[in-house]
Amino acid sequence: MLRLIVRRLLQLIPTLLGLSVLLFLWLNRLPGGPAAALLGERATAADRRQVEAMLGLDQPVWIQYGRFMRRLAELDLGTSVRTGRPVWEEFTQRFPATVELGIAAMIIAILVGVPLGYFAAKRRGNWLDVSAVSGSLIGICIPVFFLAFILKAIFAVNLGWFPSVGRQSTGINATEVTGLHVLDGLLTGEWDASWDALMHLVLPAIALSSIPLAIITRMTRASVLEVLQEDYVRTAESKGLHQRVVRARHVMRNALLPVITAVGLLTGGLLSGAVLTESVFAWGGIGSFIRIAIDARDYPVLMGFILFIALTYVLINLLVDLAYSVIDPRVRVH
Repeated sequence: MLRLIVRRLLQLIPTLLGLSVLLFLWLNRLPGGPAAALLGERATAADRRQVEAMLGLDQPVWIQYGRFMRRLAELDLGTSVRTGRPVWEEFTQRFPATVELGIAAMIIAILVGVPLGYFAAKRRGNWLDVSAVSGSLIGICIPVFFLAFILKAIFAVNLGWFPSVGRQSTGINATEVTGLHVLDGLLTGEWDASWDALMHLVLPAIALSSIPLAIITRMTRASVLEVLQEDYVRTAESKGLHQRVVRARHVMRNALLPVITAVGLLTGGLLSGAVLTESVFAWGGIGSFIRIAIDARDYPVLMGFILFIALTYVLINLLVDLAYSVIDPRVRVH
């Protein structure tokens, strides 16, 4: 187990280095620049040169990259061109919002998708199977931002069941501990704050969970159908074992292996792809902030945020590998 962790962490170094090079070259190829975003279209060439010199953008690309890597080694992600605050402060302020939204969306996708895929496979060909397959196909095809607008219009604007924007009502004076508002309310005993944050979380989490839910349902169904045909399952059933034992020890334990891989990849994708959902619900996470940073050509923010998201993505996949070794002992042997 320890050898697996060390090997994966060592593989992290060239991955992040390669990503930093590609990302830095891509950002420097974007049209315009921070100077144009700060000064506007009517700024003179002299003003732009002055701002570029102040930001160090008049230096060769390799010098800019070396300066960035040196700051990165010192855990200094630079300063936001737009807000003037350190990138690390901007990130730590907004990252918990995206984490809370991503975790809630993944919980919905797993709690609904895995049982739905299993029962669809067990009742192959009946109405539940057809509904699950058709619904998952629709879930994959519907754009997240369109579903977010539909949910917001129906359940927030028309029916008024849920709040339409934000993470918490303005009148709530909640104590912040972790930055995860629902969890903070539970930890501090502020039940009204926790419930208010949960109500704000429902609609964006459902919208963001639509694609992972569809994928997990289809993968669970396909995996269970494959496992049900294995000899060891038929042998266990012929021995007269209780159906619950067969389902837990023989079917689901083996069928979950590809599903766990999908969960890891989808979780990383949720953390990095919540831009549209956060924008629709004014969520205030890193997704919406990255969108603003792109419009403002805020290179330090883009570099720092994307690299940290990549680090989170790799660490999530490390946890997936560890989960593999727990579920399947053959992984530990190899």
